[in-house]
Amino acid sequence: MTQRAFPILFITATRIGDAVLSSGLIRLLADQIPNARFTIVSGPLAAPLFAHVPGLDRVIVMEKGKGKGHWFKLWNQVRHRKWGLVVDLRGSGTAYFLRREKRAVWKKAVGEPVHKVIEAARVLKLEGDPPAPHLYITPDVQALADQMLAPRKGEPDGPILAVGPAANWVGKIWPIERFAQTAGQLLGPDGPLAGGRLLIMGGPGDGRMVEELRMASARGRYVDLTGKVDLLTAYAALKRADLFIGNDSGLMHIAAAAGVPTIGLFGPSDERRYGPWGELTRAVRGPRSFEQFLAVDPDLSQAIRHMSDLPVATVVRAAKVLLAQARAAAERPAERVELEPALSTDHPREGGGPS
Repeated sequence: MTQRAFPILFITATRIGDAVLSSGLIRLLADQIPNARFTIVSGPLAAPLFAHVPGLDRVIVMEKGKGKGHWFKLWNQVRHRKWGLVVDLRGSGTAYFLRREKRAVWKKAVGEPVHKVIEAARVLKLEGDPPAPHLYITPDVQALADQMLAPRKGEPDGPILAVGPAANWVGKIWPIERFAQTAGQLLGPDGPLAGGRLLIMGGPGDGRMVEELRMASARGRYVDLTGKVDLLTAYAALKRADLFIGNDSGLMHIAAAAGVPTIGLFGPSDERRYGPWGELTRAVRGPRSFEQFLAVDPDLSQAIRHMSDLPVATVVRAAKVLLAQARAAAERPAERVELEPALSTDHPREGGGPS
């Protein structure tokens, strides 16, 4: 007998990074509800991340309008259906005006800051380890990325250092010449990625910014995908990298979700909430804390290059340590786990669910 479809309305973030950090919930729901059908609501920048979600009915691109008009427009688009579950990570209240069996709505928490991945898991009242960010791609997307990374005849085929030197605000951008110096040390003859290539990534408007990186790299020793690929192809390309170094940005979170060892460079943003997520990730900052940046730029809006006090040596050192840990983890044999009868996977999962 065919199971009845279970329609899920999933309202996620406008910004790319926040949308990536919530993506593990989609994977969890897709895995636990085999007949799930997703309608995903996102801002225009982040919407392409969800193109290949299994059981996808529709991605609704919600552009902010005057006042709350965009929420009324969304309600008009989704009110005709009875939903099995409405997940609202924006806390908009839309779920309260829709026919649904269950709802899970984000509410602002008080107390110490928690990571956005944990915050998203709490919306579904999940206990234990929160679901890690995950993006879905097709074999065709991966094949396209692999083709772009394939070295031409006579070019090196060594390890890949990926960098994301852009961000959505000048205050979060580490000086481009320091990316070049870091890449030179890591890819140089005595570096841990000796003989490898530099993979430069960024959005359509970042081309001029990365020019210094291209000029500092020998011909055939770099691949520049800046502004040339969509988000999911960038994700697929990052799956082939050996290390990613980048500013706090959506691309940094995409790299961490891809499973590449990731170093996020932080200054006027809070790594407790926005650090790259995963075992092989690190948030690196200079001598000043996030609170110290707030003291000089309370609204975090000034056109100040806040990241200038983060030295190259600090980033290179962190990169070498993380690469060594990644290689040790890769060489460690997978542990075989024998389940006792009392720990049978048939037992119900601990933790609650949405109300």
